[in-house]
Amino acid sequence: MNGRKAVLARISGRVQGVWYRGWTVEKATALGLNGWVRNRADGTVEALFAGPAAAVDSMLAACREGPPAALVRDVAVEPAEDPGSGPFEQRPTA
Repeated sequence: MNGRKAVLARISGRVQGVWYRGWTVEKATALGLNGWVRNRADGTVEALFAGPAAAVDSMLAACREGPPAALVRDVAVEPAEDPGSGPFEQRPTA
């Protein structure tokens, strides 16, 4: 099965200032995903993940743990528009 999936995830908890975005870029790139990650002014981290459904699901599972210094309280997920191909990137705070 080669279906692509795209989701927007909003991660809350202690997720800023703990290398969450850098960790996300490394992990998503390793999984071959497209999309982006950024901090939000409200203290959450927002990410768009797109790629093979199994890889997106693996990334979402990893986000529930996060890097060692993070304390993830919640990962809210909703369907998103597929951004197409391109590198997974870190974006400025929104």
